[in-house]
Amino acid sequence: MRKYAIVLAAGKGTRMKTELPKCAYPLLRKPMIAYIVENLKNTGLLDELIVVVGHKKEIMMDILNDTVTYAVQEEQLGTGHAVKMAKDKMTDMDGFTIILPGDMPLINETVIAEAINDHKEYGNDLTVVTTIVDDPFGYGRIIRNGNDSLDSIIEENDATNVQKAIKEINTGIYIIKNNLLFQALDQVTNDNSKGEYYLTDIVKILKNENANMGTYVLKTSYKAMGVNDLYALSVAEGKLRNDINRALMIKGVAMINPETITIGHNVVIEENVTIHPNTYITGNSIVKKGAQIGPNTEIHNSEIGESVVCKHSLVYNSRVQEYTTVGPFAHLRDGADIGPRNRIGNFVEIKKSSTGENTKASHLAYIGDAEIGNHVNFGCGAITVNYDGSNKYKTIIGDNVFVGCNVNLIAPIEVHDDSFIAAGSTLNKNVPKGTLAIARAYQVNKENYMKLKKDQD
Repeated sequence: MRKYAIVLAAGKGTRMKTELPKCAYPLLRKPMIAYIVENLKNTGLLDELIVVVGHKKEIMMDILNDTVTYAVQEEQLGTGHAVKMAKDKMTDMDGFTIILPGDMPLINETVIAEAINDHKEYGNDLTVVTTIVDDPFGYGRIIRNGNDSLDSIIEENDATNVQKAIKEINTGIYIIKNNLLFQALDQVTNDNSKGEYYLTDIVKILKNENANMGTYVLKTSYKAMGVNDLYALSVAEGKLRNDINRALMIKGVAMINPETITIGHNVVIEENVTIHPNTYITGNSIVKKGAQIGPNTEIHNSEIGESVVCKHSLVYNSRVQEYTTVGPFAHLRDGADIGPRNRIGNFVEIKKSSTGENTKASHLAYIGDAEIGNHVNFGCGAITVNYDGSNKYKTIIGDNVFVGCNVNLIAPIEVHDDSFIAAGSTLNKNVPKGTLAIARAYQVNKENYMKLKKDQD
């Protein structure tokens, strides 16, 4: 007995006014479709996830890769038609299927699990997830009979004025027995104002067949909001941001002005961390205990170690180890791995490089494609010259090396332990251990030059 999920993600989303398919649009730097798929998987209640794609399907497939099974809806003829495209992917007609829109990123694993368990507990053939909203405009209304049981769903365009006043709406989430799903869909027609095959019609069809139908009423209605335009996206982001921040603060994360702080859905933050205003932490980032992050800092897909201080800086796809200070105005990217007790200061950029313990680049330095040892000091204006216009080359620096101000290390180059690079030097040869390296022109002072020049003028 297999349990399926079908996620409807084939639409163009014309109201988003974007080149991306609607369900690929990012929410807190993560595509909407990824939230749905991740939350479905996290329930642990499903055997297979089928995503129905259509418009620019290659973008959706690039986001989800091989984590799901794909069905293709080449022509968008309605939600009922979209579900039928998944028929060939379902090999077991025992069990049940949960059907969800792909533009509903706030539906979390708890809601999904509760709805599924409710469906099983009551032995329903079909369960429709509903909710109560103050403004039901645009949604399908839930029509109940005299016994308060589910009778049908009527779409906005087909509803009477009396029906439009109903505040209980269809969220677009259904749980249905596999053996009934396609039997019902085969009876759905497009005899409606939009000429589409509505998935909602299966309710009336199954009612006529005396199927056991029920509803699961979602109390927190905002979790079922669909994102159809950029304003709705901003509302959804605000709700998600508030939920994430509240959960973290309850667990011991201090936030200064939390309304200005954005934490991504997959971010892990340990207790006793302080996050200052205007900070973004997104992707699969980890922030360990005692860290001080922000203000005005962006961290994405990075690991921040214990008691790190990182302010007014950008950290992308990198790691900062314990007791290191980053910023203000530093930029770590593309696999930077900063060792313990480092000082990465003002206007320092580090790219695809590693440093050992107690290494410092306090200001105005660029370190790219380099391996840096312990107790290394970079003076102001020091640069690893890693690019010749065609290829990137590596700089290797040992332990206890002093790199003076305005030094250029032209890679590939190795500077061995206990060396000293004189300020203003441009090096293109390896430096042996314990060496003072000087590579600069001799200074020439021409006395009385300015007086003589003035007299000539």
